[in-house]
Amino acid sequence: METPQILETLVRMQTEWIEMPQLKITRRQAQRLWNLSNDVCETAFATLIRKGFLVQAPDGAYVRHAYVRMSGAIAARAAGSAAGR
Repeated sequence: METPQILETLVRMQTEWIEMPQLKITRRQAQRLWNLSNDVCETAFATLIRKGFLVQAPDGAYVRHAYVRMSGAIAARAAGSAAGR
């Protein structure tokens, strides 16, 4: 169940990623930045991952899912262009 505190945190986090699509942040950094308890932070990240808004990078940081897709497409186009030279 999403409490008012969790809902507020979700809105705050999503707003930050919408305004800064390249934001890459660890759980510890998020806790400090948004002054979150461990439980609230963990629940918020789990919810945003479940909803497909965020993904966790191999290094443990969280990034916006749309940015990862976009970055992958840009990298694929760049690789294709380089191969055609």
